[in-house]
Amino acid sequence: MTASPGEIAAMRRAIALSAAGLGGTSPNPPVGCVLLDAQDRMIGEGYHERKGEPHAEAQALAAAGPLAAGATAVVTLEPCNHEGRTPACRQALIDAEVHRVVIAVLDPTSRGEGGAAALRAAGIDVEAGVLGDEARAVLGPWLTALVTRRPLVTWPYLVSAQGITAPPDDTEDARALRLNADAVLRADGSVAEAVPGSHGAGILHLHHRPGGHPAEIASALYNGGIRHLLLAGDLAVAAPFLAAGLIDRVRAYIPDGKPSRRPAASLPWPLVPPGFIITDAARVPGFVCTHAHRSPAQP
Repeated sequence: MTASPGEIAAMRRAIALSAAGLGGTSPNPPVGCVLLDAQDRMIGEGYHERKGEPHAEAQALAAAGPLAAGATAVVTLEPCNHEGRTPACRQALIDAEVHRVVIAVLDPTSRGEGGAAALRAAGIDVEAGVLGDEARAVLGPWLTALVTRRPLVTWPYLVSAQGITAPPDDTEDARALRLNADAVLRADGSVAEAVPGSHGAGILHLHHRPGGHPAEIASALYNGGIRHLLLAGDLAVAAPFLAAGLIDRVRAYIPDGKPSRRPAASLPWPLVPPGFIITDAARVPGFVCTHAHRSPAQP
């Protein structure tokens, strides 16, 4: 059985819901869940807000209450199969007597045979791989960090007549960038939550000497629970991370408002580092912001 149009539409809503957990769930993934009745009408939804609190499935089940019996659970990541700070989501779905579970991405960290296998063993119909590529728009940093064993690193910077410097930290765009990350590594070597209080005690606050080996820093931050890191600073701060291939995404800002000007002659590259490809560009107040990520062909 393939996913119905109603299930596909619900998955897109679940993906959007999952993004509400960005910057707060690490080292857990940001997950969203929507419950549908037999007519594909939404009867409950939820997302994982932060580590140690109920997962998306539990939140959706709590919202639906007794309506969950016989329902379809549409979830962006395979329900977990182990007991931790919260009960196993696959057991919560079994206990609620849902009829069907639709999954976008299988969980590479799942214990045993996996939550999907446990659900099937309980007689629940399971459909996996539904809009997996779209779900990775939110799950991507978490999944990438699992493979590389380091945080996904984003470096925002300003390209101006003064060279490559740190962008203003008090803009709406800067605040939005921090809201979607776990932590910030500053030029002085200090590390703190991107949004204070978003993780509580779940993320380690570390301090590294400036100039420390980037790979060691990245590994320590991963072990501290960080999955998406912002690198704050100018080119001198970022250069060792660029050289080590440890910057995955950049946000390059150029000042807006002058249709004719002479660029600074001392720039190492006009906009983005070699090996990065542009994925988006848009105006933000006072600037043009270009998003780019490391080309898959690069190390």
